[in-house]
Amino acid sequence: MNWYGIRAIYRFEMARTARTLMQSVASPVVSTSLYFVVFGSAIGSRITSVEGVSYAAFIIPGLVMLSLLMQSVSNASFGIYFPKFVGTIYEVHSAPLSFLEIVLGYVGAAATKAIMVGLIILATARIFVDYSIAHPLVMVAFLLLTTVTFSLLGFIIGIWADNFEKLQVVPLMVITPLTFLGGSFYSIHMLPPFWQKVTLFNPVVYLISGFRWSFYNLADVGVGISLAATLGFLALCLVVVWWIFRTGYRLKV
Repeated sequence: MNWYGIRAIYRFEMARTARTLMQSVASPVVSTSLYFVVFGSAIGSRITSVEGVSYAAFIIPGLVMLSLLMQSVSNASFGIYFPKFVGTIYEVHSAPLSFLEIVLGYVGAAATKAIMVGLIILATARIFVDYSIAHPLVMVAFLLLTTVTFSLLGFIIGIWADNFEKLQVVPLMVITPLTFLGGSFYSIHMLPPFWQKVTLFNPVVYLISGFRWSFYNLADVGVGISLAATLGFLALCLVVVWWIFRTGYRLKV
């Protein structure tokens, strides 16, 4: 394992974050704070509680998950797309790095940045509402699995995209709607029976449900099912990434 190469990619990506703190950290934190103000204060004053938890506290896991998904995908997709765009991807190819080492460098940096933002948002949430974490280890497990999984998805998107428009299509047109419809701001048990069943086809439901369970012991689906669904999605992303490097799909564009 070429740890020097992995560290070089990782440090380069993390240094880029340090140069763009306003975009990488401040922007998602401010955006999420606005969600707390609008949903937690304005709407929360009209919705006293959801399954025994105050509405402002209930939406915290959903807001953190929304930020994690978007940051993981955007960081990883841009991280691998930009070298393709400027032509420096050939430097990565010429280095003595295997596909596993390249993935570890880019995905590791994207996941680290997303986790940092998620933890900052959790700390910021304390300003607006008091909350508790019933199962810290489970929370950390879902945090890591989610960021790694969606960083891999972002890596796949960055390789697939051949322009900046395609780079934004999946995060804006797929991931954001699925997150909003996946129980970020409500329990799916509040929906009519038919739509409850339809919502179960949304993979983000299982991520948010498992993550919320780690906070309040509340879940729309069983935590075991949520964990299995997350691991299944992670395995699928790993298979796709392996196929990309096996076939060389768009790696040298």
